[in-house]
Amino acid sequence: MWIEHLAIYCTDLEKMKDFYCRYFDGTANEKYHNPKKQFSSYFISFDNGARLELMHKPHLADNMNEVLDEYRGLVHFAVSLGSKEKVDALTEQLRAEGYAILGEPRTTGDGYYESVVADPEYNRIELTV
Repeated sequence: MWIEHLAIYCTDLEKMKDFYCRYFDGTANEKYHNPKKQFSSYFISFDNGARLELMHKPHLADNMNEVLDEYRGLVHFAVSLGSKEKVDALTEQLRAEGYAILGEPRTTGDGYYESVVADPEYNRIELTV
């Protein structure tokens, strides 16, 4: 058993697609659009088989999670980059390009080396080894 994909509703579908393709080497499928339901989406595929579904519907309510405050429900997802050096490099690249760094690179109490960054719509991503 494995997680096949995660889904995120987005305000700016194109910006989010570009972010995940550029910084995480994702490949987007052709945009799906259902005008009757006012729904659009992309599946972003990654080399290891995992996928991320980015979705858009106008007029959806915002998520209750804040950038720094947390609530019940999905709070983040983690992406393994393969080395501490890659975690550090991507964290610094995202910082230099104006993205929020929510947690600096560090070794956690349970032994993970990680940083926490925000995508363009402030969804949390743990960058791990």
